[in-house]
Amino acid sequence: MSEIKKDIHYTENHEWLEQQDDGSWRVGITDHAQAQLGELVFAELPEEGAEVGQGEAVAVVESVKAASDIYAPVSGEVSAINTDLEDSPDLVNTDCYGDGWLFAMTIADDSELEDLLDAEAYAEILDE
Repeated sequence: MSEIKKDIHYTENHEWLEQQDDGSWRVGITDHAQAQLGELVFAELPEEGAEVGQGEAVAVVESVKAASDIYAPVSGEVSAINTDLEDSPDLVNTDCYGDGWLFAMTIADDSELEDLLDAEAYAEILDE
């Protein structure tokens, strides 16, 4: 069974969004997504400073099985990328909610958070 972390936001596309102490929001893929993809071998991340729209494809992760687009959970600006993934993309497999985060962003419109799922709603999607 996939790990679903409480108190963070999810998308139907299996991305997660979590606010950090500095006010930024980290984005990654869920445990379910990394398990489906298998061992990640490459991550193409957005550029810092890039403006992204909610639902826009902003990154790509590649595994031994497939490549998968990563979509922005909300609109905003990319404020940081996880450069550790350049040498160790498998961090997403071993710690998807921690060291395996993909990028951080500032949110342009807080109301877009209402479009996201909580842990319970995300779990229901996985059960379908």
